[in-house]
Amino acid sequence: MDLKSNEPFWLLKNGLLASYPSLQSNEKCDVLIVGGGITGSLIAHQMIEDGYTTILIDKRELCNGSTSATTSMLQYEIDVPLYELIEKIGKKGAVLSYKACSDAIDTLEKLSKMIKSNAGFKRKKSLYFASKKKDTEWLKKEYQARKENGFEVQWLGEEQILKKFEFENTYGGILSRQGASIDAFQFAHELFMYNVKKGLKIFDKTEMVKVEEYKGFNLVTVDSGYQIKAKKIIYCIGYESKNLLKENFVNLKSTYAVVSEIDKDKFKNISNTLVWNTDDPYLYMRTTDDERMLIGGGDEDFYDAEKRDALLNKKEKEILKNLKKIKPDYHFYPDFVWAGTFGETKDGLPYIGEHKKLRNSYFVLGFGGNGITFSVTGMEMASLFMKNKKHPLSRYFKFGR
Repeated sequence: MDLKSNEPFWLLKNGLLASYPSLQSNEKCDVLIVGGGITGSLIAHQMIEDGYTTILIDKRELCNGSTSATTSMLQYEIDVPLYELIEKIGKKGAVLSYKACSDAIDTLEKLSKMIKSNAGFKRKKSLYFASKKKDTEWLKKEYQARKENGFEVQWLGEEQILKKFEFENTYGGILSRQGASIDAFQFAHELFMYNVKKGLKIFDKTEMVKVEEYKGFNLVTVDSGYQIKAKKIIYCIGYESKNLLKENFVNLKSTYAVVSEIDKDKFKNISNTLVWNTDDPYLYMRTTDDERMLIGGGDEDFYDAEKRDALLNKKEKEILKNLKKIKPDYHFYPDFVWAGTFGETKDGLPYIGEHKKLRNSYFVLGFGGNGITFSVTGMEMASLFMKNKKHPLSRYFKFGR
C-alpha cells in the first residue's frame, strides 16, 4: 500500500537523515518491532529503556510511510468530541483517553529535551472553531464537557476570534491551552539514532514474509530468507495492519495537505496556535518552524493510491477555497502539495493490544488525528504488556471492543 504521494514536505525538507542495512543474517531478540515510523521509534525507545534486546525492521527506508506525510499536529482533542465519546464508551474511558493524549504532549516535550532534539517541538494552543452557525450549539456542549472534566479551555465569541486571529466567518470556538507541533519525521529519526547507540538494531528494506508461532517465541522470515527469533513481536504498522488482519476494524481515508512558501508576516497571529474547524471533513492548519503555513483537509474514503493522487489538484483548490472563507484577503502561495492515507475508527480511538489470531504479539496502531499522541500512550501500554500487566485504557483500545 502506497501511503503518500507527490511532495511530502517533511521528506523533502529533511532529505535522507540516516540509512540502515537490510537483514543479512539470522538474529534473535526479546522484542521484534515491525514498522519504522514515528510509532516504531517511540516503542523501540521504550523497549530499549526497559532493557530488552530489540530489533526493528521496515520494508521501506525508515519513516518513509505515513510519518513523512503527517501534519505533526499534537493535540489532546480526539476526532470524536468528548461529550460524544462519553455517550459512546462512558465517562471514565472517554476522559481517560483525552487525558492520555494530553499527558502524551508533556511526554514528547520531555523526550525532545532528553535526546536534544532539533525537530522543532513547540508548545501551542489549539483553536477549534464553528464554521457554521448551527455548529455553535454542540460546540458549546463540547466546551462544557471539557471544562467540567478539568481541561483548560476558554470560549471565544466570533468577535474575539476576529480580533485575536483575524479569521472572518466564524461563529465562536474553543481555545485550549494544551497543544504542540513537531517535525515527526525528523524526531523519529533522532529517536532511532539515539537508541541505536544504546543497542537497538535496525534493518530497513527488510520485509516480513512469514511468521511461525511456537510456545514462548515467534520465528519471523524476511524477504531475504533470513530469520529472526523473537520472544515478542510488536506491530507498529498503522493502516497497513489491514493487510495482516483481514477484518474491518478501521476505515481508510485519504487526506490532503498544502504547505505555503515562507511567509514571515501573514500568519504571525497563529504561529503559536493549532487551528481546526467543525466542517466534515474539517479544515486544519498550523505554522512550521521555518515560517510556512501548512493547511490540510478534503478527506474522503481511500480506494487506491492512483485515484487518491489524481485528486491532488482538485483538493488543493478546495482547501484554499475553504481558507478564503476565513482569510478573504490572503493570497496563499503553495510550495508543496501531497496526499496521505490514514485510518478512522468508529470511536476515534486507536487499537492497542493483543489480537486473538496472533500469539506472542502486540499491536500499537494509532489512528485518526491523534496517531502520534496515541503512540506515546502505547509506549506505556507496551511496557506493561511485556510484564503481563494491563493498562487502564486496555479495555477501551482493544480489538473487538
